[in-house]
Formats: sequence, structure tokens, C-alpha cells
Amino acid sequence: MLSSLSLLATPSAFRSFSPSSNKNRSSCSTTNHQLAAECYRGSRNLLRRHLFPCSSVYRRVSYGSPISAVMIQDTSTITTSEEDTEHIGILDVDTALRPFKDHFQYRIKKYVDQKTLFEEHEGGLEEFAKGYLKFGFNKEDDGIVYREWAPAAQEAQVVGDFNGWDGSNHKMEKNQFGVWSIRIPDSEGKPAIPHNSRVKFRFKHGDGLWVDRIPAWIKYATVDPNAFGAPYDGVHWDPPSSERYEFKYPRPPQPKAPRIYEAHVGMSSSEPHINSYREFADEVLPRIKANNYNTVQLMAVMEHSYYASFGYHVTNFFSASSRSGTPEDLKYLIDKAHSLGLRVLMDVVHSHASNNVTDGLNGFDVGQSSQESYFHTGERGYHNLWDSRLFNYGNWEVLRFLLSNLRWWLEEFKFDGFRFDGVTSMLYHHHGINMAFTGNYNEYFSEATDVDAVVYLMLANSLIHSILPDATVIAEDVSGMPGLGRPVSEGGIGFDYRLAMAIPDKWIDYLKNKNDEEWSMKDLSWNLTNRRHTEKCISYAESHDQSIVGDKTIAFFLMDKEMYSGMSCLTDASPAIERGIALHKMIHFITMALGGEGYLNFMGNEFGHPEWIDFPREGNGWSYEKCRRHWNLVDTDHLRYKFMNAFDRAMHALDDKFPFLSSTKQMVSCADEKNKVIVFERGDLVFVFNFHPENTYDGYKVGCDLPGKYRVALGSDAWEFGGHGRVAHDVDHFTSPEGIPGVPETNFNNRPNSFKVLSPARTCVVYYKVDESLKETNEANLSGVDEMLKADAPKQENVEESTILDAHGAEENPGETNEHHLASVDERLRKDGAKQESIEEPASMVDETIAASKLDDPGVEETEDGMSDE
Repeated sequence: MLSSLSLLATPSAFRSFSPSSNKNRSSCSTTNHQLAAECYRGSRNLLRRHLFPCSSVYRRVSYGSPISAVMIQDTSTITTSEEDTEHIGILDVDTALRPFKDHFQYRIKKYVDQKTLFEEHEGGLEEFAKGYLKFGFNKEDDGIVYREWAPAAQEAQVVGDFNGWDGSNHKMEKNQFGVWSIRIPDSEGKPAIPHNSRVKFRFKHGDGLWVDRIPAWIKYATVDPNAFGAPYDGVHWDPPSSERYEFKYPRPPQPKAPRIYEAHVGMSSSEPHINSYREFADEVLPRIKANNYNTVQLMAVMEHSYYASFGYHVTNFFSASSRSGTPEDLKYLIDKAHSLGLRVLMDVVHSHASNNVTDGLNGFDVGQSSQESYFHTGERGYHNLWDSRLFNYGNWEVLRFLLSNLRWWLEEFKFDGFRFDGVTSMLYHHHGINMAFTGNYNEYFSEATDVDAVVYLMLANSLIHSILPDATVIAEDVSGMPGLGRPVSEGGIGFDYRLAMAIPDKWIDYLKNKNDEEWSMKDLSWNLTNRRHTEKCISYAESHDQSIVGDKTIAFFLMDKEMYSGMSCLTDASPAIERGIALHKMIHFITMALGGEGYLNFMGNEFGHPEWIDFPREGNGWSYEKCRRHWNLVDTDHLRYKFMNAFDRAMHALDDKFPFLSSTKQMVSCADEKNKVIVFERGDLVFVFNFHPENTYDGYKVGCDLPGKYRVALGSDAWEFGGHGRVAHDVDHFTSPEGIPGVPETNFNNRPNSFKVLSPARTCVVYYKVDESLKETNEANLSGVDEMLKADAPKQENVEESTILDAHGAEENPGETNEHHLASVDERLRKDGAKQESIEEPASMVDETIAASKLDDPGVEETEDGMSDE
């Protein structure tokens, strides 16, 4: 059978089949499409039933001691309905996928059948993903029960500080499914294994050797900081209630569009050392909030023994990295973010695992078959470029481990979603190595597709959104696989967003290889809009990838060594600094505004952090000098870094005021190669980018959709952003009709209206449409208030007269009347004052009360190349 069409992960698969078995493939065809056609029965109905079950009765298997890893043998045949077998939603979204219908049918059936097995043997997908409640160390009935899946072990013990590292009295028992277990009763009412004490799994493998390994499900791992090259130890983490962090704040609601601040806690300090979770929470999170981001993406959370791996060679999947503190400290960070209205995503690495033997999962691999290991055997289980191990996603216990891992981080730490790393490596057997994806659909749906991994990702996204419907899940995929960002219910893989990874590569290419006059407006706008229709993207100009050693930040590409001497506001800016700051603002802003439905920035790049990132390693003398963030640069008022930071803050404030990122209305009306100008609309905002190094255009004509009056919402040339203040923000720009309404070829740049603007060289300006109806309403309110005040004036006179009469002994208790009139006037004045406050019109965009006209024009639809059709 083709390697992409491996067996479904079933309880019986471990004993009955092997990947190369001829016996079990004779009845199947030799092609992907034919196999899918023969095996597929009623995928759509099953898919709907499993995503939206009305009711079901689960047959739960009670856990004994020892526990069963696979639960029970299964030899049943899955029967499916034959109704509606022809309809798969994603094929309606993109009809070009219809030739690959058999592939989608096959993977949908594998997904549905896998969920059926979970329901039959584990109580369903969500119950299956609670493995951390059974595996590892858990309190059960006045004792601690430890379970570990290690089929290759011949004998096993648990050792640690609690027994002096002598396991002779703590031998474990193995069940028929390869799960070792032991129950250690409490001693005098206290746990036999103290909180925060070291533990390891000791086992003997087939060669007769005894080895110590960190338990696979360990929730904390530490290393002796005073011993160079010391191995990590597993730590039993079960703090008493007095030391356990309790969350105080709810998760913030899902934003219309994520504006993500990618951060690495360890390197977030201004000092050359590893920063802590609590320091990050108290010192860095307020900066993120101040710049109007709504989401934080944390890198390197899962424990990794090699710091310079940037967190991508994970050794302990359920452990928060101990370099920055304890699990309770990480909870404090996430709770603090939630208190600020910031959602927190975790950079999760399920694409591979560290090759380390003593520290990580690879230590459980002692030469056994793939069915008894977390990883594939041979070449399929090893990533040549990353020097890491590759998971066997068709293995029942691997699925339990990885799916439970996702649930653990969501529920125990209250993360709001994930960014899945290395998805391209998961999707294909070639892992994307030496592959230049061209967009040909045959590259995505062939024998090279790893269907086991695809089904795992479908299960993962289904689980995440079942537990947390508002979760944000992002895929790091460079291949552009169709359907990656479509719902599982349609036959997609289920991610909410994918990273627009081609955009930063394009900027680096321009900065390295082209002078300013060679920049192509058509090429830039095409690359920024070249994404799949209906699949959302997170755009970014630079992330951590563009900052690591061997490369530079965009700011350093633009200004290089002049950043060391030319960033002071006390001296005139050099041409290199002028150009660098101007283009830094423009590059990041056009990427945000045109490149996707969300935006990401790596820590420090918002203010133009210089140089590069280099983790401590032997090659640099284990120095932390380049592994920190120089916050002092942006905090020093006389340095120009503050201008780039202020513009970054204003970019995000603009999306808060006029939610353009979430708008599906996007139209590039002009890519002017001669004048180096790009004009586009996003929502009802009009963006004008002038990339010309010298030319300023007075009266430059720009097209727009809606007629009316436009004003500046944001301009990069403002004084507060380090510009020259050449574009006035209080000027009204009135539109003129262009051509025949409804006939685009008669319009100006296919837009029915236009207005003229001033566009200085190397600037970008955004215009919003003034809501004239609001002005009329305000004027009417003002008129109404004037009339009310006039009507109240005689009453005031009567009140004064009555008061005088009362002072002279007037008859019939005029005081009651006076109090009534005074109360009435006071009430009216209070109401009128509120009206007066509501109709005042502030001058600046940030404070302006503007009722933005419609953000999504139903008459404009985004096409597959990101452009819009009228």
C-alpha cells in the first residue's frame, strides 16, 4: 500500500498489521483515487454527524490497574450511510478541487472512522484527549498512580528523590497493551512523592540495559543550573492549594481580527539574561497593550533542553519551560494578559520532537517497531534538516498523547489557541524538503500527502474548537495547501488562519537585491493579495525567522550601521535614516492593510530593533548579548525609535476605529509603476502609498467606491511619526463621479468616484469617508437644544419671581411650585448637557466620534487573487 495510505489507528492495528503487510492490502487498489472510491461510504453524512452529534450513548471502559492503553481489541466493521456521498462542501468553495474528490472522500472517511473508534472505546474525542488525567503522575484514592506507555520495556521502576533513586521497592506492572503502572500509597496522610521532587522512569530494554528517562507526561522538568551540560530531571508538580495559582480573569472575547505580538519570554529582558514569566507579565505585557495589539503569541513555552533551538526541539511536551519559572508563574502571565484584554496563543510543536535521548521522548525508542513507538522507524521517522524525530500519527497512543497535550494547555493554562509550527513538514512525506511549490494542485493531493498527519490535524482542530469555540488556531504552512483554512465540516483541515509566509520573503528580496527605483508596484500588490479566497491569512513583514543570526531585521537592512550613530533627534537625520524610518513604516503598514485578515509582528520590530538574534552557543562564547531586547532605545525620548513605535501604535488604533482587517472588501485600484504609487480600498478606507524616493504629487487622483467627503485618518508623514507634516489632516476632499454608474470600464481605475490628494515621497496616507448624516443629526440636536433652552428661559423667570414672592410671604405655598420648576429645569439642563457633550466634534482621528459607513459592501466580492469585483 502507498505510504500515504497507512492503516487507521485502531486498537487492533497494533497486533494485526505492519506497515509493509501484503496480506492486508490485496483487496485495495494501488492508486490513491481508486482506493478512496472503493473505501468511501457516506462521508458527508458521517462528517456532519460527528461534528454535530444530536445524541449518543458512549460505551465507556472502566480503568483497572494496570490500565489499558488501547482499551479493547476491535474487529468491528464500520458501516456508513450511502446517502449524500457526492457532496463535499469544500468542492463547492473551490471547484478546481473536484478532480481530487476521491482524495477528500478518503481522508474524510479516515477522520470519521477514527472518531467512531474513539466513541466506541474511549467515550469520544474529548474524553480521549484527557489522557493526562490517567497517564503520568495522578492522585487516586489516597495515593499516587503513575502510568507510562513503554511497550519495548522488559522491566520498569519509578525512581526519584522520594526513594533515594532505588527502584527495587517500586517495580511497575505491564499490561497487554504496553502500559506500565504502579500505585504508591500516601504515607501518614502525605503524598509518598513530595511536590517539586525529582522523578524518572527506569526501564530495561531488550539488550538487557537499564536506562533512566524523564516520564513522557511529566508536567515540569528542571536542570541543575550549576552543572554544565547536565541532563534534565522530571519533577513531580502538584503544589498545595496555598501555592497553586488561581485564575482571576475570564478569557477576552475573540477579536474581529487578530493583531498578534509574537514574543519570546526568555529573551524579552533588556539585560543579558533569561527573563522570567512574571517579569514579562509585569514589564512587557503593558507595552504590548499600549501599542493596541489584541493577541500575544508565546514562543518556546514547551520545555526544550537546547535553548538555541528557539523552543522548536521540544523534549517535554506537557512541561512549561523551567528557564523562565514554574507552571504557576506561566499561569500568572496568562491571567495578567487576560486582565489587559489580551488573548494568548501558544506556539505548539507537534511536527517533530527533539532527538535527545536522555531528556525527551526519543529516549523511549530503543529499536522497537513503529507500532510500539511514538515515532516512525527508519528514514520516515527522522527529519534530516532538523535533526529531529517524526511522529507516527497513525498510532493510537501517539494520537492520545498529542490530542491530550492540546487539551492540557487549553484547560490547565487557559491559552486561547495555538500557532501550529512546521505544518508543511507534517502534510507531506517529503516534508517540503527541496520542494518549490508552484500552486499546481497535483503537488498537494498525491502519494506524497501524509494522510495520517492530515487526519490528525483535522482531529486536533475539531477538538480545539469543541473545547473552546472561540479559539484561534493558525497554521505555519509554506506550501499553500488548499483547504487548510476551511472547516472540517466541509472536508477542510480546520485551521482559522494560515501564515502568509511568502510576504516576508518578498520584502527581504527587495531590500537585498533591488534599489528603490526597481521596486515594482504591481509585483508588490500582487504578492500581498495572492492568497486563497475564503481562507484567512495572518500577514507579517518580519517574524522571529527574519531576525535570527545570519539575517537582519528590516530596520537594520534599511539603515544598517547608521543606526548606531544616526538615531538621535538632536541632530539632523541622514538620508539613510530618513529613508529607513519612512520605508519601515510603509512596509509594515501595507503588509498589515493589504496582506491578510490578521497581522503579526515580532517583539521589538515595532520600533525598529537593530541587529539580529543570536542565542548563547559555543560559537559566540555562550553570550546573551544578542539574545535580549533593547527597550531603552524606544524609551529614550530623544531617539528616533519612538517614531516607528508611535506609528505602529497608530496602525492598530486605526483598525480599532475602522475595522478594515476583518472586512472582506478589498480592491487595488492603482499600481502605478511610473509614479511608484499603490492605491487600494480596504473596508471603506482609501489607502495611498507613494514609494517614490523623490517625487511628491500634488493633486494626485485616486479612485474610490463611495461618493462624499473624505479626510485623513492616518498619515505616516505626521510630525509625531518622525515625518515632516506635509499632509494636512483638517482638509476636506470631495469626490467627483467618474463615468457611467454601474459600468466599470467607464470609471476611473474601475472606481465610480474619485478625489485628489497630496502624496509626498515615501509616505502613506489613509482617508476615511465623513458621515454627513451624523453632522446633520448633530446640527438638528444643537437646534433642538437651543429651542429647549429658550423655552426654559420664561420658566426660569417664573421661578425667580415665585422665589421673591415666597420671600415676602406669598400665599398658597408657592415653595412647592418653585421646587417643582427648579427640579424640572435641572433635569432638562442635565439632559441638554449630555446632548451637548455627544455632539462635540474632536479634531483628531483617535478621539473623533465617527459612525463609519458600511464596512462590507455586498456588491464587492474578493476574488481568488485578492482583488475585488464590482
